Amino acid sequence: MSISSGNSGMSWALPLVGGAQTGASPSDLEVEVIGLFDELRNRLLRYLLAIGLPIADGEEIVQEAFLALFQHLQRGRSRQNLRGWLFRVVRNQGLKRLAANAHCNVPDWSSERFELLADPAPDPEQRATANQRNATLQAVIQALPAQDRDCLHLRAEGLKYREIAEVLGISLGSVSTSLVRSLARLERAGAR
Repeated sequence: MSISSGNSGMSWALPLVGGAQTGASPSDLEVEVIGLFDELRNRLLRYLLAIGLPIADGEEIVQEAFLALFQHLQRGRSRQNLRGWLFRVVRNQGLKRLAANAHCNVPDWSSERFELLADPAPDPEQRATANQRNATLQAVIQALPAQDRDCLHLRAEGLKYREIAEVLGISLGSVSTSLVRSLARLERAGAR
């Protein structure tokens, strides 16, 4: 069965639980996973772009993560913190893809990637100002240690400190220290 998410314009297939018949309505599990897909797809993709993956690789990893989530839930495994679970799966797959592609772990902030991540300003002057500010932000972020950068990106996607600690496999104190240090550097740069 192919189910299309309204936000993404993408179509992906989920097998129906129990080998349902043609024309059958989606299961509750499918509806739940599709709801999470609609809610989190863009945030997960932005995170993958922030760690340096090309868009096509990011989209593929996001789809694979949701298929893994469906299979995880279908097997009756834990439903606790599915958002954090998805970010952890996406992060791990993204890092594997970066290593396999022999890319460095520093994001490529070429103008094309920058345009995809930045919100367009209403007029050219505001856009130029926003672009300068974003370039400063990105330079400061690129200069951060990898763990600080990861904590900052995950926090920007709305994850709580405990979720970030779980995704990165570090202590809650390390998350707090990384975020405080990162925000202090951004503030010193006048970019906050």
